[in-house]
Amino acid sequence: MLAPTVAEATEIIAAADANGVKLVVSLPRLAHGYTQAIRDVIAGGELGRLTYGRVRLSHDGAIPRNGNDGWLPQRFFDQKAAIGGALTDLGCHPVYLLQLFLGAGPETVSATYRSVAGRGLEDNAVVTVGYPDQKIGVIEAGFASPNPFTIEIFGTDGSLTYTDEGNVLRVAGKQLPVPEHSLDPFGQWVDHITEGTRADDNLARAVELTRLVVAANEAAEQGQAIAYSGKEVS
Repeated sequence: MLAPTVAEATEIIAAADANGVKLVVSLPRLAHGYTQAIRDVIAGGELGRLTYGRVRLSHDGAIPRNGNDGWLPQRFFDQKAAIGGALTDLGCHPVYLLQLFLGAGPETVSATYRSVAGRGLEDNAVVTVGYPDQKIGVIEAGFASPNPFTIEIFGTDGSLTYTDEGNVLRVAGKQLPVPEHSLDPFGQWVDHITEGTRADDNLARAVELTRLVVAANEAAEQGQAIAYSGKEVS
């Protein structure tokens, strides 16, 4: 995330604008080939009306191996240093992808956090968002299992799955080609500097990413679903 809160993220962006600083937040998976391919499938209407989406990203960095506590340093489990656990750290990527595919304007947010390794902050997190048009989105992040990165999108007329295990994208059981990645955030930043432009879409998505993570952390702390007030980013 750009900052721990929406207010701080907005303040950073305003300060960059006021001082002529070109700012791009690293949201690298927006530039990956599978992301564009999935957007094309959704836009083409092959899935029908979208009903459900799930994005999972995890690794086993919190799990003890060979007498060690795990390969993630302890600072990842310190509230002051890390701001948040698995959802705030690794979960940022599933958050902005789900917002891209299903929309950034859900009605409700609920979250369940657990600590498999017991090192402090959560290392196992699931966030569920409910949309006004009845879609459900699920965001999963963890430091406690070495699963492949996975995307699932379901609609009234079909389904889509992607896994980075083999870089395989399937729609209705048929494998589709995955294009090459487009320009990464660093390259985008350089282009904005040389062209004198502003990363409007990137910055808007960074703010909405922060808004949802903050809401998920609040829902987890309260142990109940909470109302969500966000801004739709198309």
